[in-house]
Amino acid sequence: MSLHQSSGRWRLGLALSLLTVLLWGILPIALTVTLQVLDVYTIIWFRFLVSFLLLAAYLGIRRKLPKLEELYSAAWKLLAIATLFLGINYFFFMQGLALTSPANAEVLVQLSTLLLGLGGLVIFKERYRLYQWIGVSVMTCGYLLFFREQLTNLVTAHGTYILGSILIVLGAATWAIYALAQKQLLQSLSSPHIMLFIYGGCALLFTPLARVKSLFILDSFHLEMLVFCALNTLIAYGAFAESLEHWEASRVSAVLALAPIVTLISVAVVSVIAPDWTSPEHLTFIAILGAGLVVTGSVAIALGKADS
Repeated sequence: MSLHQSSGRWRLGLALSLLTVLLWGILPIALTVTLQVLDVYTIIWFRFLVSFLLLAAYLGIRRKLPKLEELYSAAWKLLAIATLFLGINYFFFMQGLALTSPANAEVLVQLSTLLLGLGGLVIFKERYRLYQWIGVSVMTCGYLLFFREQLTNLVTAHGTYILGSILIVLGAATWAIYALAQKQLLQSLSSPHIMLFIYGGCALLFTPLARVKSLFILDSFHLEMLVFCALNTLIAYGAFAESLEHWEASRVSAVLALAPIVTLISVAVVSVIAPDWTSPEHLTFIAILGAGLVVTGSVAIALGKADS
């Protein structure tokens, strides 16, 4: 089986990756607020259903809905794997977020970007130069410094907190499988068509578990937050899927590693503007130093030239 090769338009891939980072970075705040009034299954179902309907409408207006012959030629098994594992990822991450905290979730979910990067190197035969491997080491050290307090909390945590953390780790692993399958699917389908099937498939998976009636009793604020989460899913995953078309998975994963820093900055800003939404994270000098190392390592990996 031939493997997907990136288009080489790395600037576009970088821009799409940065858009994904921004959207994923601010998402945990909105999800935490939404979890105050809705259960995990309903939130997931709503996000996927709205994403599917909006993308289907967009493709229909542009007369670019997938054709039957295109569907028959697609790698159905791989598409089913991508759909199933993204759905499992959403379930594990949301359950873990409900049992732990946004900061802890952002620490552990970074395993997904590491696994995606390794998958790009092993499966798609991507290569790093020496200074990019140094960038990996710098970024790893930065994370250990940046999240030192959260890692300490995890070691001394109670049973429920540990269970939530395990679920997030499992979610990170399933997301990496989805992302690698997504990249290979680009051999036979365009990224909008892939995401249309995945959104629709995941919406069907969670339909039996969703409490649809609970949506009709939401106040305007929480409804707006829920709609934002759905639009975030549509745009962020669309940008991520398209970035894999134009850039290597290992480079995309390095940029996505910046998402927790965006989250912490967003929390700091939101805690000032709307203190009822979230509490501020108090960063020490060591944490700030770690953030700088993460950015430095990520830039070295993402913008370095690959070996042929």
